[in-house]
Amino acid sequence: MAAEPRGLIVTADDFGLHPRVNLAVERAHRDGVLSAASLMIGAPAASDAVARARALPRLRVGLHLVLADGDALAPRASIGALLDAHGRFGNNMVRDGVRFFFLPHVRKQLEREIRAQFQAFADTGLTLDHVNTHKHFHLHPTVLGLILAIGREYGMKAMRLPFEANAPLWLRPWIAQVRARLDRAGIAHNDYVIGVARSGRMDEAAWLAALAALPAGVGEIYCHPATAGEFALSDGMRDYRHADELQALLSPQVADAIRALGAPVGGFADLLP
Repeated sequence: MAAEPRGLIVTADDFGLHPRVNLAVERAHRDGVLSAASLMIGAPAASDAVARARALPRLRVGLHLVLADGDALAPRASIGALLDAHGRFGNNMVRDGVRFFFLPHVRKQLEREIRAQFQAFADTGLTLDHVNTHKHFHLHPTVLGLILAIGREYGMKAMRLPFEANAPLWLRPWIAQVRARLDRAGIAHNDYVIGVARSGRMDEAAWLAALAALPAGVGEIYCHPATAGEFALSDGMRDYRHADELQALLSPQVADAIRALGAPVGGFADLLP
């Protein structure tokens, strides 16, 4: 091990996307190493996810804001400029990012949707452990600015910093900007993540390799577990190995490797000041 980690956050993203995801989150928390989950509050199985979370008092739950490739929460008539012909957020994040930055009426609708998702999370009564975004859209400065402004009203104290050690050089200035803005705003964040490069493929071997060489600081390993099923959970997840990711979270070898670190495991609220 190259350095002594100060803490480890083990997170499942897309909580609420499908009952298969929700069941995997519950199993991985009850019987495995999962300590946190990021909730898609407007997703089809969000109500089921909230019910399961209420029965798991030690599971730390955050808000997984969806602003791309997913379902919106605000009334369609009030955010029409954000949606495709099917009433969903599209996949063209470059185009949408340009529109967020340059078009005031689009920004206003984006603000409306972000606020709706924060409010819906608040309405669950769950404690907000952290905030992140689907596909790391908070790397966009406009998106991040709105989250910081709105999140403050809802008690947001921590966000995911999507910095992975092997991040491409072109992305690093954006990550550095996010880090600086979070620090200026007094929002706690992890020091690094693991799971970007192997998204959908965080199997037992990937976990063991990562745990054997964790950097110093508070790290977050995130993944996308789900129980096995006949169909892909989304078009963008057709090659995801959800069941392998669940088995990694339940693996005795992974649990032993985490215990050997001697570092605390929990949510953002447990490990960050």
